[in-house]
Amino acid sequence: MRIALDAMGGDFAPGPIVAGAVDAAVDLPELKVVLVGDEEKIEAELAKAPQAPRDRLTVVHASQVIGMEDKPVEALRKKRDNSISKCWGLLAAGEVKAVVSAGNTGAMVASALFNAKMFLPGVRRPGIAAIFPSHQGPIVIIDVGANMSPKAEDLYQYGIMGSIYAEEILGVTHPRIGLLNVGTEDEKGTDLTRATRALFADSPWASRFVGNVEGRDIYEGHVRVVICDGFVGNVLLKAGEGAVEFLFSILREELARMLPELPTGAGQRVAGSLGKLKSRFEYEEFGGGPLLGIRGACIICHGSSGARAIKNALRVARSLADDRLSARIVEQLGAKLEPGETPAETGTAAG
Repeated sequence: MRIALDAMGGDFAPGPIVAGAVDAAVDLPELKVVLVGDEEKIEAELAKAPQAPRDRLTVVHASQVIGMEDKPVEALRKKRDNSISKCWGLLAAGEVKAVVSAGNTGAMVASALFNAKMFLPGVRRPGIAAIFPSHQGPIVIIDVGANMSPKAEDLYQYGIMGSIYAEEILGVTHPRIGLLNVGTEDEKGTDLTRATRALFADSPWASRFVGNVEGRDIYEGHVRVVICDGFVGNVLLKAGEGAVEFLFSILREELARMLPELPTGAGQRVAGSLGKLKSRFEYEEFGGGPLLGIRGACIICHGSSGARAIKNALRVARSLADDRLSARIVEQLGAKLEPGETPAETGTAAG
């Protein structure tokens, strides 16, 4: 399977991005990664990895980069030869099955939006899903940054797509869906949340929809899919990441203070357990968030992603690129494919 990787996307690109691609290619013999970006810089990083399977790591040159500080739409128009647009172009042309980037999230989403043919039939607007931990196992939060001003119909579709993702990728049976709100009572919230509740109540998904859930309830795992607008979802995501970092920094300080007082070997066991616990909360475990609702697959990674996160993002992208997920989304949204068309088939180049 061929996946396009934006080698110039991220705070520390291209070093950890290329390293993650090498690690993924070594571990996944069926994977072929197309590294998109400054060819000279990418080749310099590949030269540092003698173990790299070069027959499965190819380079497509892009002379421009969209920075994190750039305005997405403006940058896409002014920097036509950027690595993000080239990745989407490869997907649109059918030369790859998935796209992965740790670059400018707005540009990644806007590049897809520039060409509605990249959308799956029936999808109004794609949404970014994120995986959160809970007492019941991983849960899906959607949307976390693609659609800041959604309609009720968008949130309804996010619930469906998130539920299918939880089933197909996370292995959750009949995941329940909750609507993030300021209270659990039916009358709470905005016109948007009340309209979304009404759509679910009068739909085939009513039996899975439990209604409103509060932010403090997310980690209990009583629902396995939480829907919200992109603004709220992104704030929730970043606040969660910050809370995890703060908590574990305090635990490390306490552990360092306690180590001299612990019996021989006990300190290493405690440190090992702490490391395993932290891995359950780190975004690197899943690599990034899938952009659901598009043809093919797209993983949008954290800007500070290291090699481990990129490796895992490529692994997840490989799983998502299977047509089964997309086919189920199309079916459940009540849309139809053209005769002979598959969910992965695309139109002209995006962006």
